[in-house]
Amino acid sequence: MGLHGKEAVDDGASIETTLELWASSLRDMTARMRDLFTQERVAASANLFLDGLLGDERRKTGWMRAEAAGDPGPWRQQGILGRGRWDADGMRDIVRESFNR
Repeated sequence: MGLHGKEAVDDGASIETTLELWASSLRDMTARMRDLFTQERVAASANLFLDGLLGDERRKTGWMRAEAAGDPGPWRQQGILGRGRWDADGMRDIVRESFNR
């Protein structure tokens, strides 16, 4: 299936190629995550949550993640973790599979 992030770096791929591979892997993961959530808006918030975690900010407070996602406060993203209904075991399996490729 081609190179993955670490393999690309190890093989001396260009930064651009490596970044595109990582972006492609992230798109694949978010697509696979969609079915774990009962509502589309919750899945979209989960994707924004992930984007915030991967963002440039060194500190990742709830308010900073919310601001990066365009939310007025951290409640929506906190809701994903605390009140949201999603398949945690399925998420674990997706993450595990992505690192075992």
